[in-house]
Amino acid sequence: MSAYKRGEKWWIRFRFNHQRYFKCSPDNSKVGARAYEALLRQKLARGEAIVEERKVIKSEMLSFSDFSAQWLATDVKNNNRYSEVLNKTSILRAHLNPFFGKMLLDEISSLHIENFKAKKIKSGLANKTINNHLIVISKCLKTAQERELIEKIPKIRLLKVQPQKFDFLTEEESQSLLSSSDGLVRDMILIALKTGLRFGELIALSWEDIDFKNNLMIVRKSFSCGRLGGTKSNKIRYIPLLDEVSELLLAKTSRNGFIFTRDGQSLCKVSCLRWLHKACKAAGLRNIGWHSLRHTFASHLAQNGVSITLVKELLGHSDIRTTMRYSHLTPMATRIAINTLNGKSGDIVETISSLGEVKVLKSLPLQVVAA
Repeated sequence: MSAYKRGEKWWIRFRFNHQRYFKCSPDNSKVGARAYEALLRQKLARGEAIVEERKVIKSEMLSFSDFSAQWLATDVKNNNRYSEVLNKTSILRAHLNPFFGKMLLDEISSLHIENFKAKKIKSGLANKTINNHLIVISKCLKTAQERELIEKIPKIRLLKVQPQKFDFLTEEESQSLLSSSDGLVRDMILIALKTGLRFGELIALSWEDIDFKNNLMIVRKSFSCGRLGGTKSNKIRYIPLLDEVSELLLAKTSRNGFIFTRDGQSLCKVSCLRWLHKACKAAGLRNIGWHSLRHTFASHLAQNGVSITLVKELLGHSDIRTTMRYSHLTPMATRIAINTLNGKSGDIVETISSLGEVKVLKSLPLQVVAA
């Protein structure tokens, strides 16, 4: 679209002989903007230079800092969780604006991106952190392109990152942790171990999310930076309740509001982490975070032969690549796959949805299963 409205003014944007032109229409209307574009095109077709026009046009191009402020106020706040808004605001303020802020949007090149990466590597930032910065500027410039403020965005190459390591408890460690804790913190640890909830989802769990009739937990809310909202992936998921989880919940007398509270108030992550570390010390374990209990849930499922696809659904991951970190913990599935190459028989494993229960049906030729 060559004529468009931005704010209260009508603008024109067009190309002539591989040259881009941006200009605010002197007649502030759609018809006036189109007429102004036609006038400029005629002038160019006659070979008349409009260098002075181009200078004005160039000066009207937004700087990165100006556009990123608009982007934060509209696109980011409208479409991101509160924690993500805070994260992108921090990245822009501390890293991107100090480097790119004064540049015009169409001046940012791949060379500038590489210089930014080199500077951040020299400062000692981890590759994963730098990639997070690159993703933010990529999304910002992509929005500018969609609004036709720039024609294209520079090529942005992410740095290579080592596979993310994670810590999880063995079955014995899990039992030891439960045995060394009591009260509210034990209940939270048990449910985290048996459902894989994120900490924000755990403290946002309310009684309306428990379906005793169908023995299901409905995960649809999460606390993030003190605010209650949707889950990280904005998806609702259903987790079958194990008997010990059902018994724990049925034993509670109060069934109003959030399941886990202290003096009627929602819980604080700092306090809960302190309680967890106290339980770890009592059990003689290393200090772990609440997210390690989520890793434990997923790791035990994978070790019991549950398919990665089902683990993904139970965890609520939006991308299977995130779940693949647990794939090396599925030796049974790996053995069956390898056995297909030499025609050996193997145990056929049926994974059912009762949270990791694996049933060995019988030993059958793998060729039959493949058929």
